[in-house]
Amino acid sequence: MAALSGLVSSLESYRGRDRLIRTLSYGCQLIGGFLTEQSSVKSEVGKRLLGISAQLNHCRTVLRLFDDLAMLAYSRQYGLGAKEEDAIIRWLSVISNFADQLYYPCEHVAWAADAKIIHINSTKWWILSTALWGLSLLLGTLRSLKIILNLRRKLRNPEGKSSKSFRREKKMIAIQVKSEILTLLSNLADLANAIHWLPPGFLWAGRFPPWLDLRAGRDFRGHLIHLSYSMDEATKSKICLK
Repeated sequence: MAALSGLVSSLESYRGRDRLIRTLSYGCQLIGGFLTEQSSVKSEVGKRLLGISAQLNHCRTVLRLFDDLAMLAYSRQYGLGAKEEDAIIRWLSVISNFADQLYYPCEHVAWAADAKIIHINSTKWWILSTALWGLSLLLGTLRSLKIILNLRRKLRNPEGKSSKSFRREKKMIAIQVKSEILTLLSNLADLANAIHWLPPGFLWAGRFPPWLDLRAGRDFRGHLIHLSYSMDEATKSKICLK
């Protein structure tokens, strides 16, 4: 009963609902892509799963139409990172926020073009939004690496703190390091996909096998970026990482 209550509570929030949709979409895409390469019966099931994944991804794209203001509010709150002690982390964050802010309108234009709301070619807008997303992920990766280095430097320099105080701080730093490592791995995985979706000829663009291609209908973009900007927990979580 507690598990059901927790699930319901999670689904009532934008972020929790998005995580579930994302997980289902990834699962359907991964299994569907694998099955399409098997026998005809399994291939048909795979195509249906890919269809489900495409619809779930389209749902997330539409929901991101309302993320601009949340992103803008976060960018304004962070500003030029005056409270950030490390200059490298500060400027990586500022540039990343700028790339994220530009990402949304580019994706909106691409979506509107695909929906025939505006009559332009959506391809260049999808490429631009993917490039901005990739830039944000690259900056996020570098930022996580710098934070991990800074945290480990703190562990090596107790700075005259008492043994008890240092043990407590060491435990908190270990938790932060684990969190940043997870963020780093997530960013690297998403960056690999972002590059795959860019025009062929750039690094490994277009070279992933079907079961690894999480595109599912071209309108799946920015699945990591916008998680940070739902106005409830997301702003808080991103601030905590800085």
